[in-house]
Amino acid sequence: MKIKDKVAIITGASSDIGADLSRKFAEEGATVVMLGRNIDTLERARATLKNKDASVSMACDITDNSQTLSVIEQIADKYGAVDILVNNAAKINDAIHFHEMKDADIADLVTTNIIGTFNITKAALPKMLENKGGCIINIGSISSERAIPRVHLAVYSATKAALSMFTKSIAVEYARKNIRCNCLNLGIINAGMIKPYLEDQQARKVLEERQPLNRIGDPRDVSNAAVFLASDEAKWITGTILNIDGGKSASEG
Repeated sequence: MKIKDKVAIITGASSDIGADLSRKFAEEGATVVMLGRNIDTLERARATLKNKDASVSMACDITDNSQTLSVIEQIADKYGAVDILVNNAAKINDAIHFHEMKDADIADLVTTNIIGTFNITKAALPKMLENKGGCIINIGSISSERAIPRVHLAVYSATKAALSMFTKSIAVEYARKNIRCNCLNLGIINAGMIKPYLEDQQARKVLEERQPLNRIGDPRDVSNAAVFLASDEAKWITGTILNIDGGKSASEG
């Protein structure tokens, strides 16, 4: 087991990717704390884990700083440490032109994707410092590096670009404290809002043909990479942006 006896926090844990991250981390020996806004959806996600006893659900709105501070204190008190934080919670906007977006929707994306990540990371870092080490993994997107023609995601892409720089800055700032920080930039994954689209076999075929590896990513592709980065096998890797995209960001189209 690659992360045996580690305490891992997964935000946005009721999502398809969050639930699979929780499953994989539990399989690899970690005690998994699944965070999300709704305890019922968290419990439904937790019920899909084979090793449910290795996990717990806790409600937390990461955009509320008082809630993040409180939940981190509870986790540290109960388990004695915070070893791993996976910042998976995020929102994405409908693919509409930037000038058509409502101010409230823009603020919501920025608050969740950036401020929320800041809040939970800031709360977890002191516990990692007390423990003389830790690992932070941010879940980003290749849209932070490239704009997609006819898919209008200016605000979402900007928040993910901010996450990439946050990753590098935290990695360097806390390197001498034995705290690593890396980011997984995802391509098209069969999860969330993309799943209904992929049910159309013709649409799926078109997307697959545009991928160098000729397939759509799976949440397990994300989880496998995350566990590697969280393990001692990656103990000399920090400040890295790893593309989990089937080669898409290396291609022309």
